[in-house]
Formats: sequence, C-alpha cells, structure tokens
Amino acid sequence: MSMPFPYGNSLARARRNAADRGHESNSWWKLLELWLLWTERGRQRAGLRDIADDPHLLADLGLTREEVLDQANQPFWR
Repeated sequence: MSMPFPYGNSLARARRNAADRGHESNSWWKLLELWLLWTERGRQRAGLRDIADDPHLLADLGLTREEVLDQANQPFWR
C-alpha cells in the first residue's frame, strides 16, 4: 500500500509514543488517518476503473466488469 507522502511510519511512531506516555488519542491524528484512508480508497477505485475494460485482468481478479464498476463508483467515504 503506497502512502501519499514518505513519512507514513512517523504517524505510527508518534501515536505509539503518545500511547506510551498515557496521553489521550488526539483527534487530529484520527482526522489525518481518516484522510489517508479516503485518499487510498480513491486511488484504489480509480485503479479499478482503469482495469474495468481489460478482460484478462478481470479474469485474474475473478470479477465481472459490473462488479468492478459497482465498487469503483462507490463514494470514497464508504
């Protein structure tokens, strides 16, 4: 899974450090994690749209074109 920026481990390390110190979870970290999740979903769904017309790749995935397009057309927040 690719990250939109190369500092993905920093986020996990910072959260671990905060948890080690007994701090409450920061809502900014949750917001950042949610944004990263939505970004990744959008990237994956764009990739699905790209392969929807390639019967060989669809056969490799074991999915039909309609299944791929149904998934690709879902909103990023779902």
